[in-house]
Amino acid sequence: QVQLVESGGGLVQPGGSLRLSCAASGSIFSIYAMGWYRQAPGKQRELVAVISSGGSTNYADSVKGRFTISRDNAKNTVHLQMNSLKPEDAAVYYCAADKIYNRLIAGIVSYWGQGTQVTVSS
Repeated sequence: QVQLVESGGGLVQPGGSLRLSCAASGSIFSIYAMGWYRQAPGKQRELVAVISSGGSTNYADSVKGRFTISRDNAKNTVHLQMNSLKPEDAAVYYCAADKIYNRLIAGIVSYWGQGTQVTVSS
């Protein structure tokens, strides 16, 4: 069992930055692959970034060079640093966890957070 709680969402201007956090509890955090997905109104949920238990990462093409995912196993947290934000980045962002990295990439995951809203507007 893993419980995930996201925080850090809010309103930011285009070109600005925001840092999302995901706090995990209920299991051994270090063995899980972790990731961030997002969903905008009327759109499908899409992968933003994932990080394996060993620290390897993968990003959606639309966010490469702008977003960075990281993890702190000592604090049971995962972060998503979002820079140079665009209006199309606006969505509800969800933290996700699974013991199998490829399941997270495929969108087939065991645990989801409740989501945090990110709004990008001038």
